[in-house]
Amino acid sequence: MYFVRHGETDWNAAARLQGQQDIPLNPVGRVQAEEAGRKLALLVPDPAALDYVASPLGRTRETMEILRRTLGLDPAGYRMDGRFVELTFGSWEGLTWREVRGREAALAAARERDKWNFVPPGGESYAMLLHRLLPAARELSRPTVLVSHGGVARALLAGLCGVPVHEAPRVDIWQGRILVFEHGRHCWT
Repeated sequence: MYFVRHGETDWNAAARLQGQQDIPLNPVGRVQAEEAGRKLALLVPDPAALDYVASPLGRTRETMEILRRTLGLDPAGYRMDGRFVELTFGSWEGLTWREVRGREAALAAARERDKWNFVPPGGESYAMLLHRLLPAARELSRPTVLVSHGGVARALLAGLCGVPVHEAPRVDIWQGRILVFEHGRHCWT
């Protein structure tokens, strides 16, 4: 699996929790999507032979379409799977971590103690996210480009590659790069 995190949004730049809010790419994010497409072209001899799947949120769809256009492929030639949508932060979506800590210090501290299992008010944990993701990931039957989200990548690192659950939520997931999952291992390009 060739995992691509969507390009930057204004909320990413402002360090706001996006979760499942449908925030569009900004100009930097569009450049990052092109960069990911160029990197993928160097990795894969025949990009047209891959399967292409995206989270249904606009920022992932736009990233996918730019990436495919960069590869010389039909921008619309991919499918969406709602199981790959980002984890939800519930009522914290739209806030910065500073605002969360200011408004709900005890809950923010509880999350820091156990990021994997903590469920924000009205949200979901990484453990819940992985439960949603694993069936979808196991259904991928051939080499696939997946355009999704940072939380999704972290959960997949734990579920597919054995990254310890206390480490996975803290892994940096970069935009504009490719995270390759293969045979229980992962590497960045």
